[in-house]
Amino acid sequence: MLIASQLEPTYARTVYPCFDEPAMKATFNIRIVHDPSYVALSNMPAIDVSEMKDENGSLWRVTTFNTTLKMSTYLTAFVICDFDYVTRTERGNEIRIWARKEAVKNGYVDYALNITGQIFSFLEDLLNVSYPLPKTDLVALPDFGAGAMENWGLMTFQESSLMYLPSDKFTSRKAMIAIIVSHEIGHQACEMLRHFFFLFKWFGNLVTMNWWNDLWLNEGLASYFEYLGATFVEPKLSLDKIFSDHVVQPVLREDNEIGVRSLSESEDKIKGSLMSLFDSITYNKGASVTWMLSGFLTEKLFIRALTLYLKEFSFLNADQDDLWTHIQMVVDAQDEVQLPASVKQIMDSWTCQNGFPVLTLNLTTGTISQEQFLNKKNGNSTNSYNNTWIIPISWMRNGSSQPLVWLDKSSKVFPEMQVPESEYDWVLLNVNLSGYYRVNYDQLNLKRLLRLLENDPKAIPAVSRFQLIDDVFALTEFGYIQIETALELTKYLAREDELFIWNLVLLNLVPENLESTLKNYEVYPLLKKYLLKRMLPIYHYYAGFIRENVDALEDDYFAQVYLEKLFATACWLGLQDCLNLSSELFAKWMENPEYKIPFLIRRTVCCYGVAVGSDKEWNFAWEMYNHTDTTKEDKDILLSAMSCAKESWLLYRYLQYGLSDALFSCNCTSIIILSVVTKDIGHRIAWEFVTENW
Repeated sequence: MLIASQLEPTYARTVYPCFDEPAMKATFNIRIVHDPSYVALSNMPAIDVSEMKDENGSLWRVTTFNTTLKMSTYLTAFVICDFDYVTRTERGNEIRIWARKEAVKNGYVDYALNITGQIFSFLEDLLNVSYPLPKTDLVALPDFGAGAMENWGLMTFQESSLMYLPSDKFTSRKAMIAIIVSHEIGHQACEMLRHFFFLFKWFGNLVTMNWWNDLWLNEGLASYFEYLGATFVEPKLSLDKIFSDHVVQPVLREDNEIGVRSLSESEDKIKGSLMSLFDSITYNKGASVTWMLSGFLTEKLFIRALTLYLKEFSFLNADQDDLWTHIQMVVDAQDEVQLPASVKQIMDSWTCQNGFPVLTLNLTTGTISQEQFLNKKNGNSTNSYNNTWIIPISWMRNGSSQPLVWLDKSSKVFPEMQVPESEYDWVLLNVNLSGYYRVNYDQLNLKRLLRLLENDPKAIPAVSRFQLIDDVFALTEFGYIQIETALELTKYLAREDELFIWNLVLLNLVPENLESTLKNYEVYPLLKKYLLKRMLPIYHYYAGFIRENVDALEDDYFAQVYLEKLFATACWLGLQDCLNLSSELFAKWMENPEYKIPFLIRRTVCCYGVAVGSDKEWNFAWEMYNHTDTTKEDKDILLSAMSCAKESWLLYRYLQYGLSDALFSCNCTSIIILSVVTKDIGHRIAWEFVTENW
C-alpha cells in the first residue's frame, strides 16, 4: 500500500478544512496516525514517534512533525510508504531519496542523490539565498499523475523521473532526470522562485490578493532555471541547443492561434478549471520570455535584480510589477545596458498580449516591420490586430555579431542593415533564437543565406540554422511564403551534421505516421529521391557507430533522443543499408537472445527485422514478447514490431492472437489493431478483421 498527496492547485481543502488560496499562508502542525510497519513523511522532519491503540485494541503509530514555516496550503504534503532511502547532507540540508526497496538496493536512485545536492548549491550560490529547511525528501512514486511536484521539503516524482539504471550508459536518461530535478529544486532550493513569489512575499499586510493567474512567474522561471541547473551537473549538454529544441520551438508552434491566452491574465478572465493553466504557455512560453529577458539584460544583471528582489520582499507583499520595478532599479544603477523603454513596458508587451510577432526584413531599405504571427490561410486580416511588441533584436552581418537593436513600433529603418549591392553580404536576425519571435526575410537575403548554407553551413550558428528551417516551414504553413522557398533552404542538408536540425526537417517533411502515407503515391517517390541522398552522410556517420562502437555515443544527447527517427525514416524510404543493418542486428539477437540490440534504434531494428524477414523472425519476436524477463519497454517495442510483417497471413494471425485473453496479459486487442491499421498492407486486413469480428 502507498499513500501520497498532490494538493496543487486546490485539493488541500479535500484533506483538511482551510482557506485554500495561495496567498493565505499559515504554519502547519502535522501529525499522522498510521500502520506501524509503514513510515510517514511530511514537509518537516519528524520530532516524535509514539504508539497508540484504537478501540479494537489494534496498534497504530503516531508520527508528529515539526511546525512548518509559513506557507501556502497547496504545498503541504504527506507520504505513507514502506520505502527505503539513501541519504547525504549538503550544507546542513539532509537530502533523502526514497523509493521501492529493490530500486534503492540496485542503486537506481544514486544518480538523483549525487546531483540533488549539487543543484541546491548551484542555485543557492547563483542567487545568494540560502535554503531555509533542515531536510529535503525526494520520493519516487510508481504511479503519479503529475510527473513531479515541488512540495516544500517533500518533493514527489514519477519513478521514471528519478531513477537511473547504473547499467544504462546513456546521457539522455541522466539529462531528463537532471532537468526534472532542477525544475523542482528551482521551485524549492532557494525558495526564490516559488516561495519568494508564493510563500515569503505575501503574508504580512495583505493588500492585494495574488492568485493562480501569476502561475507563469513560478513555473516559467523554474523552467528557465531547470536548464541552467541541468547543464551545470551535466556539462556535456549544450544549453542553447536543448533549450531551443525542447522549450522555444514547441511553444512557438502552439502560441499562434487566436484563442490562445496570454501569459499573464487578469483574474476575472480565468474561467473553468485552474488545471488548464498548467500548460505549455505557462511553462515553455514563461521560460522563453525569461530567457529573452536574461539575454537582453545580460545574465549578470538579471540574477542581480532577482537577488535584490528576493531579499527586499522576504515577508512582504508583492506582485509581478514589483519584479519589473526591481529589475528597473538594477538597470538604472548602471550604464552598460540601455533599454528603449521601462522594463514594465517591455515585459508587459510579452506577458499581457497573446501570441508573438513575426519580423519582416527588407535588405534593400534596411526596414524591419512587425505584425502578430497568425494563419493568413484562415482569412485573418492582420489589420484587425494592432498588437505591437518591444522587441530586442540580436543580429549578425557576414558572420560577425552586431550590437543589439530594438524595434519598438510597427516598423523602423535600420541604416546599418542596408546591404550594398555586393551579392555576398548577408544579415541574420534573432541570433541563436534569443528572442521569442519568428523572422521572415526578403528573397534577396534568403538567396544569400541559401548560398552560404550550401558553401559553408557552419558560418551560421547551429541554433540559428535550426531556427531558419523552423521559421520557413511555419511561414509556409501560415501562408506568408511559398513551399518552394522552404524547400530551397533544405538543399544544403547533405552538409548538415546536427541531429536536432535533421529531426526538425523530418518533423516538417515526413509525416509522423510513416507507413500510412504510402497511399500518398505522388509524394513518396519524390521524398525518397530528394531526402535519401541528403540523409546519406549523417546516416552513414551514425551507422558506423552502431556497427563498431555504439558506446561512443553515450554522451551524444541528441543521438539518444532523435537517432531512432533518422533511422526509421531511412528504412521507410527503402535505404538498403538501413534494411540490411536491421536484418543483421535482428539475426544477431536470434542467434543469441542475451544480445541487446542498441537501444537507440531498437524500435526500428525490431520493426524492419520482422518486415524484411519471414515467419521465423515473427515467431522469434512473439517468443521474446512472451519471455518472462522481457521489460515492459521491450514488450511495447515488440508489440509494435510484430505489426510490421509484410505477409498478410502473419498480420491476420496476429490480429487473431489479439482477441485471445489467454495469450495476452494486457488488454491488447485495440493496440494491435491500431498498430496493424497504420501499416501499408495492414490497413485493409485490419478493416476486414474488425468487420468480421465486430
